[in-house]
Amino acid sequence: MLGALLDPFSQALMQRALLEVLLLAAIGGTLGCWVVLGGLSYGAESLAHGMFPGLVLAALAGVPLLLGGAAGILVAALVVALAARVGGGRIGRDDATAVAVTTLFGAGALLALSPQTPVGIQGLLFGDVLGTSRGDLLAGAALVAVVLVALAAGHQRLLAVGFDRASARALGVAPVAIDALLLTLLALAVLVAVQGLGNLLVVAVLVAPAAAARLLTRRLAPMMALAVALGALAGIGGLYLSYYARVAAGASIAGLLVGCWLLAHVAARASSFRKGKPAASG
Repeated sequence: MLGALLDPFSQALMQRALLEVLLLAAIGGTLGCWVVLGGLSYGAESLAHGMFPGLVLAALAGVPLLLGGAAGILVAALVVALAARVGGGRIGRDDATAVAVTTLFGAGALLALSPQTPVGIQGLLFGDVLGTSRGDLLAGAALVAVVLVALAAGHQRLLAVGFDRASARALGVAPVAIDALLLTLLALAVLVAVQGLGNLLVVAVLVAPAAAARLLTRRLAPMMALAVALGALAGIGGLYLSYYARVAAGASIAGLLVGCWLLAHVAARASSFRKGKPAASG
C-alpha cells in the first residue's frame, strides 16, 4: 500500500506536477471564493478563452507561454471592454462579451492550424501538468504569492464590497476599484492555472472547489480553507488517476474537481432535508 502511494512521486516530473497542483489549489481555493461570491465565474471563463491566441502565438514563436498568456489576456480584456461598450446598448453586455470571446478563441484555433504549429499544441487546450518545469514552478509561485498578498492586504475592502456592495461607499470603499482588483488578480490566477489545466479546463480550479465549499459552509475563512483542501485533494487524486489509469492528468483533475462539487451538492441537499429546510443554491 505504501509503495502504491509513493511510487508515482518517485519521478521528478511527478514531483513538479505535485507542487504545481498544490499551487493551483492555493490560488484556486482562496481567490476562487471571491470569484464565486462576486459572480465573476463568467469573467474567469472569458479571460481564459480570450487569451488563447496569445498562447498559440507564444508556442509558434518559441517564447514562454507565460508571456504569450499575459499579452493574450491584455488583448482579450481590451477587446471585451470595447465590445461591451460598442454593442452593450443594443445586444447586452454579456452578449457582446460572448461574441468577442468567441471571436478571439476562433482566431486562436485558426492560428493553431498553421503548419508551423509545434506538435502538442493540444496541451494549450487541455494542459500538461506533467510537463511543468522548474521555471514554470518559480513563475507560478511568484504569481501565487502576489495574489495571496494582495488578497490579504485588501481583505477588509473585499469583505465590504462582497457582502454589502450598496453600503461600501459609505465606508470609503469604491466597488469599481475592488472589481478592478479582483479582475487583475483573476488574470494572474488564469496565467498560473492555464499551464497545468489548459485553456478549456482552467475555470474548473477557480470555480469548482469554491462553489463546493460554499455549499458546505457559510463562513468565509472555513470556506477558503475547505476550497483549498478540495483543490489539493482533487489535484493529487488526478495525478494518481493519471499515473495508474494512463489518462490525461489535466482532465482527471478537472473531472475530480467537478465531482467534489457534485458530492457537496448532494451533501448539502441531504443536510437540508434532514433539517427540514430548503438547500442553498450553488
